[in-house]
Amino acid sequence: MSPPAPASLWSPLRQPAFRGLWICGGVFFIGTGMQSMAAAWHVLELTGSSFVSSLVQTAVFLPMFLLALPAGVLADTTDRRQLILWALVCQVVVCTLLAALVLTGRDGPTSVLLLVFLCGCCTAVMTPAWNSSVVDPVPRDEWPQAITAIAVAYNVARAVGPTMAGLIFARLGPGWVFAVATLTTLVMWWSIRRWPPRAHPPTRLPPERLWRGTVSGLRFAWHSRMILAQLLRLMAFSGTGAALWALLPVIAQRQLGTGAPGFGLLMGCLGTGAIASGLVIGRLRSRFSLDLIVGASCLVFAAVMLLGAWIKIHVLVYLAMALGGAAWMAAMSTFNSATQASAPPWVRSRAVALHMVASLGAFALGSAFWGAMSDLVGLTAALCVASAAMAAGVLLVYPFPLRVGAVHEVTQGTPWDELFIEAEPSPEAGPVAVEVGYRIRAGEDEAFLDAISRMKEPRRRDGASLWRVYRDLGEPSRYVERFIVDSWAAYLHQRARATVADQALEAAVREYLAPGETASMAHYIAER
Repeated sequence: MSPPAPASLWSPLRQPAFRGLWICGGVFFIGTGMQSMAAAWHVLELTGSSFVSSLVQTAVFLPMFLLALPAGVLADTTDRRQLILWALVCQVVVCTLLAALVLTGRDGPTSVLLLVFLCGCCTAVMTPAWNSSVVDPVPRDEWPQAITAIAVAYNVARAVGPTMAGLIFARLGPGWVFAVATLTTLVMWWSIRRWPPRAHPPTRLPPERLWRGTVSGLRFAWHSRMILAQLLRLMAFSGTGAALWALLPVIAQRQLGTGAPGFGLLMGCLGTGAIASGLVIGRLRSRFSLDLIVGASCLVFAAVMLLGAWIKIHVLVYLAMALGGAAWMAAMSTFNSATQASAPPWVRSRAVALHMVASLGAFALGSAFWGAMSDLVGLTAALCVASAAMAAGVLLVYPFPLRVGAVHEVTQGTPWDELFIEAEPSPEAGPVAVEVGYRIRAGEDEAFLDAISRMKEPRRRDGASLWRVYRDLGEPSRYVERFIVDSWAAYLHQRARATVADQALEAAVREYLAPGETASMAHYIAER
């Protein structure tokens, strides 16, 4: 029997709900690209200052960096449909106000920047919820293709949006560009009404508050080796790769001697390569490991930076940029799909948000660093150092290998131990200490300790602030596992977050119990 054919990029688009969300999302991406381009050019016309014009990009991306994680908490703990719809309603109001001010000539650079910033805030609030729910209609084994399809739509929009904005800007003025952006936001709003996100499973647990939800997301990422490896590799790739994106205008001006058209062509080549890569990356993932794809992307992107540093033949540089765009897409879509597929449902939106924060934060800091280095040592030297750093990133495969969580590692199980407590405390009471006692078979201490040591990661990942194993000095065959959780509510959440894989690990630990013995559990609450 021949193996099944690898899923193609178009497989998820056979699902009507995903296809509708994908099309409407692409329209929305085009609108945001149009708005960013028109705002930057309009502010430049108003002020004549390239610095003030560049602040438009800050106004667009800063909200994403600041609000992505809190927005991820809200997406995991509240109604995602209502969150997305209200964020889009607010964005429609802000876009309408921006269009009205510009069309009536009552705008200024400050008002444009402020309203673009508010639009960015609305987009930041809805993005984790949308990103984590748009794949709901697609089978889990097709998530990587679905995420790549979204990335392709985004890259197409990044090329089409500014081009459309330029045509409308030249013929009708910036106000009409902002009006069209408002209409694209309404298209996105309609799509969420038509194909709403899947509701969170019903639960009797107390809801997580914003701060504790944020801490839970950070704790999960820090104590999950899969997610931590993905985020660290993403930051290394984004931070070093930012050199090419940040210095692309300098390459166009100094290396190639072209003006704005040449710079636009370089950007277009990067986008074209990204789109081409998106069409084949699904088949590559079915044949090669994540580490091989990311490692090859690092080496290709490093070579592209070297070519940008030394080569002055236009055609070769344009071809190199297309390869660079392909490598960038291959790596970034791989990181994105791996993160989403490795996070359980209770924290998936927060994982998406952390992916965004890691990528944007490293990109922003890297852009500033490589720009400063270029001023100090020159364009060629800066790109050579960045290329070497990108190539060295391949070595991160040894301490931080990449993999995608299996189904049993992201599927939440059902707690198998009853609490057996006389009176349940209030949700905010705590801290809570939990002790699990084991009386094991003689002579198997070393094997037992090796098995129970693997419990540290899931306990800490799901909520424990401290974890330790103790041996009873009065009875050497008896061990106690103790961990501390901040509150009773946090402990209930921790129990509910245990995955099928975690429960299999607990079962393996209990295999070492002496005949006739069971694991005992005791709960202690701190007295104030």
